[in-house]
Amino acid sequence: MKFACTLALLLALPASLPVLAHDSVPASIRDAVADKSRPAADTQRDAQRKPAETMAFAGIKPRSTVIELIPGGGYFTRLLSKAVGPKGRLYVLVPAPRADTPPDAPDRTLPIKVITSEAGFANIKLLVQPIKSLQLPTDADLVWTSDNYHDVKNVPDIDMLAFNKAVFAALKPGGVFLVIDHDAAADAPADVTSTLHRIRAETVVQEALAAGFELDSRSDILHNTTDAHTLKVFDPAIRGKTDQFILKFRKPRR
Repeated sequence: MKFACTLALLLALPASLPVLAHDSVPASIRDAVADKSRPAADTQRDAQRKPAETMAFAGIKPRSTVIELIPGGGYFTRLLSKAVGPKGRLYVLVPAPRADTPPDAPDRTLPIKVITSEAGFANIKLLVQPIKSLQLPTDADLVWTSDNYHDVKNVPDIDMLAFNKAVFAALKPGGVFLVIDHDAAADAPADVTSTLHRIRAETVVQEALAAGFELDSRSDILHNTTDAHTLKVFDPAIRGKTDQFILKFRKPRR
């Protein structure tokens, strides 16, 4: 009975926290977004991804140490690097190829290597590690993952508790774990992470809390009421316009 009451309290907790639609944007973040060196393919996505407001919500500051998990094409990599500045540090983790990866599969490190070859990104360090056995740098101010927590769930035999505990261990007390992802329907089955590439926000909350995190707040910056949560996120009808949640977890200071 005690466990059931505790679980009910945890599930109810997110609804009692503030829903933040907007934060003031510091100059360091505004400058990162306005950087003229950003590719046009990136800046064209800003209207949908709202990078300035999202990074402000995360609390990114100059001189911070940030770990970005699974950066994809590096859209946020460039922004995070500029936002923390030359005296900050950005570790970018690209998953190591699995044993079943075809030999002709694209090199997922290439987009980040392109960025680090450019002037102005010397604060980036590329990490290549298996997702199932992360060994992250410690004493980070922020761990950031955008639109890929659901992909971690799809790794065969993944231990999500171990994954979230690895993130927890990487953060300094009071550090932030920021999760952005495509929201799923409230009654979506567990395999929605692979069928539609979505995940329920409450699933992320439960798993992060189990690893020791506290839910600091959530934001509706990327909320889209016209998304019915029934289409795959790559469907042309919804791609780039999905309903997304932003969850801000914190490692307790105690």
